[in-house]
Amino acid sequence: MAVLVLAEHDGKQLKPGVTNLLTAAAKLGDVTVLVAGTQASEAAQAAAKVAGVKKVLLTEAPIYEGSAAENLAALVLTIAEQYSHILGPASAYGKNVLPRVAASLDVQQISEISAVESADTFVRPTYAGNAMATVQSSDRIKVITVRATAFDPAGEQAAAPVENLAPGPDLGLTQFKGAELSKSERPELTAARIIVSGGRGMGSAENFKLIEALADKLGAAVGASRAAVDSGFMPNEYQVGQTGKIVAPELYIAIGISGAIQHLAGMKDSKVIVAINKDAEAPIFSVASYWLVDDLFKAVPELTQELSA
Repeated sequence: MAVLVLAEHDGKQLKPGVTNLLTAAAKLGDVTVLVAGTQASEAAQAAAKVAGVKKVLLTEAPIYEGSAAENLAALVLTIAEQYSHILGPASAYGKNVLPRVAASLDVQQISEISAVESADTFVRPTYAGNAMATVQSSDRIKVITVRATAFDPAGEQAAAPVENLAPGPDLGLTQFKGAELSKSERPELTAARIIVSGGRGMGSAENFKLIEALADKLGAAVGASRAAVDSGFMPNEYQVGQTGKIVAPELYIAIGISGAIQHLAGMKDSKVIVAINKDAEAPIFSVASYWLVDDLFKAVPELTQELSA
């Protein structure tokens, strides 16, 4: 089996989750990684050193600035027939590109797989993660997005060869104008070992300073539930959940989060889950490893103080 993997990157580094994606890909056959961008040679070299990668295809052209999905999909289609499987991350990047590829190939996309049973059979969550579906595909080319948190990251190897691939067509449908990126000294949410998240129970944006103070003591990333984001307490990029970011850190601390299905779907694969909520019947306790029924405005400052000591 020949497998093509779309690597998400920032030009210099692979994005978090790519090595996990490559672990899934290696279960299916010989892996070729496609790295496309304006100046992406460093990212291509990084991909070549991930265990299981047989070859890296590097395409550099101005039309791939900003990772415009239309042109990236058109590039993938120029080589798609050479592969039995085409994989990408279940991130905004993968969800933007791969449905276009699947539609053009007239095949069904298999979304957010969490396990590989065989070359044509996969496990994926359904009903907001409350059930797991085993699906089998008879499509000639399988187009798949992978839930990276379900797979361990691949290790390192001696660098695989990097080959240049001619740019695909410029469809002229979009033009990259710029990007406004939030900057933080804290870890990136999807790559963090520890995450401290707050929910609607925080009451206000001002009260999220309690979350931030605790996160800083732990060297953790800060997250938020959809309810907290919808209430304007935190920006959208902090949202954890089915419609936000899917995370699986070593430690996830949920504060003032009731535990709606949407939120649980995005974090219940965390290794250890700690929940603080004054409602003893909160659904979050059903997935928590440890829990505390208490007023968060009392418990969180005390916890932060103990960590300081």
